[in-house]
Amino acid sequence: MQEIERKYLIADESFREDISRSMRIAQGYLCSRRVTARVRICDDKGILTFKGKSRDGGLSRFEWESEIPYKVAEQLLQRCSGVVDKVRHIVEFKGHTFEIDEFKGKNEGLIIAEVELSRADEAVALPSWIGDEITGERCFYNSFLVKHPFRSWGIKKA
Repeated sequence: MQEIERKYLIADESFREDISRSMRIAQGYLCSRRVTARVRICDDKGILTFKGKSRDGGLSRFEWESEIPYKVAEQLLQRCSGVVDKVRHIVEFKGHTFEIDEFKGKNEGLIIAEVELSRADEAVALPSWIGDEITGERCFYNSFLVKHPFRSWGIKKA
């Protein structure tokens, strides 16, 4: 399966007015060489995901995902060297779903929006609260943030 998405920093917090739902997510990485293996607990579900290397300047990559038992996900998370903690907010805007990750803990202050596309050249209307595009910038990948938390960057707010 091919994942195609664009990522953006949040320019302001007016997105909060349009949130349709939110969920708490804890995720860790089991390996990150040629394929990234991620385990995630999202509310009351366990999810195992494999992601390939980014292509098209970070716009697309292979992704396979499957639900796993919650207890198994808990055990796997305990074996990860670090865990990203965040709240994901869902906002619908002009035919697209924006997933806004508000990071907690060591990544507090970082808020990123991503929108999945059906094709790389798909046009997408951007809400006023969208800031700079960061698609393909590895320092904003969750797997990078586990090892290099946002708060250690010396930036107050993205």
